Amino acid sequence: MPPAPTFDIPPYRLSGTVIGTLLNHPGALAALGEAVHRPPYQAPPRAPVLYLKPRNTLLAPGEPPRLPARVDAMVLGASLGIVIGRSACRVDERGAMDCVAGYTIVVDLHVPHADVYRPSVRFRARDASCAISGEVTPRAAVVDPDRLAVTVRIDGEVVQRTGTAGMVRPVARLVADISEFMTLGPGDVLLLGIAPDAPLLRAGQAASIDIESLGRLLLPAAVAEREAA
Repeated sequence: MPPAPTFDIPPYRLSGTVIGTLLNHPGALAALGEAVHRPPYQAPPRAPVLYLKPRNTLLAPGEPPRLPARVDAMVLGASLGIVIGRSACRVDERGAMDCVAGYTIVVDLHVPHADVYRPSVRFRARDASCAISGEVTPRAAVVDPDRLAVTVRIDGEVVQRTGTAGMVRPVARLVADISEFMTLGPGDVLLLGIAPDAPLLRAGQAASIDIESLGRLLLPAAVAEREAA
């Protein structure tokens, strides 16, 4: 395994702590239907539902994503990445944005699975499964992060049109609610959320993700890993 990449993007220097958010997109919560009131969920979540993309998941810019052996396709989850610029600990919504340095494009590649209760590490933390744009757009350059269009293409064809509007927790509230129980540090990247109809990426397919005001993230053709002998 090559060493995990370091994202030295002055002055942000992304730390490699990538925090994903589940069920923040209204469609993702709605997709659970009545199951959200049954075990193991019991009720809709009252706090943000989080998971981590550790350093082994990070893709260096231009590095192709890898499909694990015996996995035919990975979910290509495009999300706005919220880059933390100063420590956020028990901040309220009014002060939350002061802790945000800017925004970037993030792709969370994960093995398809239906259960989002205590999300499995083996589905979410695969090697080379998290792509982060090599650029951070300063907060002041984005008029409204809660109203950005997101377009996903695979092999040049549009496969998803979504956006950041209408989230269960918009950017400021998400930062505030998470900071209530864990400190967010400078360089952390927080995913706003992924739409439920995220497309699948297969071996040999290349992808691009556009987020309004942020630009484009390109993913080279995915490579299938060989099964160990």
